[in-house]
Amino acid sequence: MSSQEVQQSSSGGVKVGVQKFGRFLSGMVMPNIGAFIAWGIITTLFIPTGWFPNEDLATLVGPTITYLLPLLIGYTGGKMVHGTRGGVIGAMVTMGVILGSDITMFLGAMIVGPLAAWILKKFDQALEGKIPSGFEMLINNFSSGIIGAALSIGAYKGVGPLVTAFSNLISSGVEFLINHGLLPLANILIEPGKILFLNNAINHGILSPIGLEQSLATGKSIMFMLESNPGPGLGILLAYWLFGKGAAKGSAPGAIIIQFFGGIHEIYFPYVLMNPRLILAVIGGGMAGTFTFSLLGAGLTAAPSPGSILAYFALVPKGGYFAMISGVVIAAAVSFVIGALLLKTSKNAQGDIEEATTKMQDMKASSKGAETAGAQAGTVSAAAGTVKSKEDVSKIIFACDAGMGSSAMGASIMKKKVKAAGLPIQVTNTAINDLPSDADIVITHKSLTERARLKVPGAEHISIEDFLKSPEYDALINRLS
Repeated sequence: MSSQEVQQSSSGGVKVGVQKFGRFLSGMVMPNIGAFIAWGIITTLFIPTGWFPNEDLATLVGPTITYLLPLLIGYTGGKMVHGTRGGVIGAMVTMGVILGSDITMFLGAMIVGPLAAWILKKFDQALEGKIPSGFEMLINNFSSGIIGAALSIGAYKGVGPLVTAFSNLISSGVEFLINHGLLPLANILIEPGKILFLNNAINHGILSPIGLEQSLATGKSIMFMLESNPGPGLGILLAYWLFGKGAAKGSAPGAIIIQFFGGIHEIYFPYVLMNPRLILAVIGGGMAGTFTFSLLGAGLTAAPSPGSILAYFALVPKGGYFAMISGVVIAAAVSFVIGALLLKTSKNAQGDIEEATTKMQDMKASSKGAETAGAQAGTVSAAAGTVKSKEDVSKIIFACDAGMGSSAMGASIMKKKVKAAGLPIQVTNTAINDLPSDADIVITHKSLTERARLKVPGAEHISIEDFLKSPEYDALINRLS
């Protein structure tokens, strides 16, 4: 193999690794977007600075973001690795990391949830076939309990303090840039810090105290606008709304209302976490907004809480509206343009993140002279596939890696076709690892068909290349009608 081929193969492997990582983050975050939105609605309405302040109902806000949301992330990540047992131990160990730190532990949950499940999975594999008959439940329960307890203590003593130290490092970096007059560069640290849910530590721990001193002296401060600028988040959500796919695209409009008008920036953080490249978009938007604020002399009289555009209008000193609006609009525009380019590039080149991964795997296999995953799947499907008669079909399952993106779109299209044909068939979508054993027909992207066949060998398996417009849909409806 030539040096150029080796370099291309190495580059392809890196890209596949990055896309696998992004897909895994997406799988942890997307199933819980509804919980994030629910928390955002409660926060927007009932906190002291919300639309309808209510001290009693506002007590839901703190425990939800401190405990419930990280636990959901940890459970989901663990379940992706090792099913329900992995989810349970993932949530248990996440509790340890939550209590081991004073900051919100989304990052910690994303680390320890899957890790704990992986450790339990390896233990279960080591004992497979070696447990005496009748002791299975006893050993399974106690093994997960003992391992979970040990890992929880480790997370409490180790991971929590490490993530806290990382938070303090980012905060120190932001303070250094501010003290040395490098204000727009501060967003290089502020925006990633926000995405990791360190926004309150940065805003209230560093920026607001400096801003208060400046506001007392001059009547306004730009420091109140560095972290709270709603422009970068608006740009990301607009990009997802116009160029995203699946659940992310569908939930973006509601998130825009909560983020831009409600001021709950946390609502857009998961959208960046599931596609880490988009951190470049919020950094670019944040830097552009801060530069504009500095150039035009923008500032607020106090810290906007929450960071809503409405709070911005309420706290702008006389004559400062143009500078404020310009900074927010430019931040949103830059974030949107960069985010749209990243999303469109990914979509046009690969289809979606699941198809992108499989295509990169095919490219990598081809570079080594191996048969591609797609070709393998197609060969298996054509060689031995079971074909169900219409009398035997009552459930059609669309499956993809996460079970929420491309498979959801394919299932939606097929439901309409089944309904129009008057067929008494249930159509659903799921993650490929959760395929039910009673599926009659399983429809997957061609690169996943072999995995689906191993999961449900008795079903009819149909391989497709495009979930949005596949000729196999109409052919199947015609056969079953």
